[in-house]
Amino acid sequence: MTYRFHNARILTMKPGQDVFLGEVHVTDSRITYVGSVTNGGTFDTDIDCNGNLLMPGFKNAHTHSGMSLLRSLADDKPLHAWLNEDIFPVEARLTGEDIYWASQLSALEYLTSGITACFDMYMEQEWVARAMNDMGFRCVQTGGVNDFSKDVRWIDYMYNKYNQPDSLQSYQLGFHAEYTTNINNLKTIASVVSKNHAPLYVHACETEEEVKGCLQRYGKTPIAFLDSLGLFDYGGGIYHGVHMSEADYEVMTRRKLYLITNPGSNTKLASGIAPVNEYMRRGIPVAIGTDGPASNNCLDFFREMFLVTGLAKLHDQDAAALDAREVLTMATVNGARAMHLNDCETLSSGQKADMIMLDLWQPNMQPLNNIAKNIVYSGSKQNVIMTMINGRILYQNGQFSCGIDPKEVYSRVTDIKKRIIG
Repeated sequence: MTYRFHNARILTMKPGQDVFLGEVHVTDSRITYVGSVTNGGTFDTDIDCNGNLLMPGFKNAHTHSGMSLLRSLADDKPLHAWLNEDIFPVEARLTGEDIYWASQLSALEYLTSGITACFDMYMEQEWVARAMNDMGFRCVQTGGVNDFSKDVRWIDYMYNKYNQPDSLQSYQLGFHAEYTTNINNLKTIASVVSKNHAPLYVHACETEEEVKGCLQRYGKTPIAFLDSLGLFDYGGGIYHGVHMSEADYEVMTRRKLYLITNPGSNTKLASGIAPVNEYMRRGIPVAIGTDGPASNNCLDFFREMFLVTGLAKLHDQDAAALDAREVLTMATVNGARAMHLNDCETLSSGQKADMIMLDLWQPNMQPLNNIAKNIVYSGSKQNVIMTMINGRILYQNGQFSCGIDPKEVYSRVTDIKKRIIG
């Protein structure tokens, strides 16, 4: 299948390249041309973008897609009470098929938000892979194992099964958190990291309570403790990173770890504000995640981008902190790199055709003084009029073309909710 997108404003997200008027060509799953106006040619589909914006899709670098079943089930509680009193008991009753339908519900929401890939951590991961693959959605999973789930060596099996060339589904090593995983299991996970020479991803330093607990158990903060076991020997990243020490920053710099910030969830759970500017000053790369739809509760990347910069300004009491273009880099290029999607970073020839079109002819985007700033400060999901993944348009002008019936998904999830929750 070949596409020509012409009469488009284009934001490639290449360093130093501003928005320009031109066109993008796609053949099968790859971008084959990005540049100024051509003399046309023969294409299966020729789309006039009417001056709207083409850019790389957003990369949701931390989420729990299957938790859409739990949306608005347990709100207005701090993290540890929320998890132990409400979330974990319900999750224990979920089946793989339940998680299949819940993951598809989240993927529908991702598409409406211009998200073209997610970094997912949840249970029953083969069901998640099937759900995402059936929709044509790009998903990188990471291990969420802990003391209450499958044998922690499961991540070794998944890592070697799902990392295949040109697949929409891939996998990175990971586990839930230090506070849900005993030291024997942590050492086993470290052996899997060593065997595969692979990076690792984990929730860390999300709350003060978590950090204090680790200090009491092991005399070290979570990041420093996990590093002492060899878990970060090959890099990786942490989710949240709100309550940090100098030792934590040192580990992250030395191991070249990513910080994946989740401002919506951290705000709602009152976990704190991640010191994003401090990460930036130290050269630690930052990506953005929504976290799960039970703690956020929506999967809206425009809200996350605004919160990243807004909370950074508030945290540092500096209105000049964290420019909008830096936030867009976090949302696209850095997210792709954190997820090891190195051919999904920019709109460039040879990269995967994972891109979105934003409607610039709506009141919230006018006038076009600075398009990048408009996206971050005034943009909305209502501006997403097309989401393409791997060369397939899965969402356009409010309609889904992803091989599933959204009404069936809504019905299935409602039935599961009635059975599990009542």
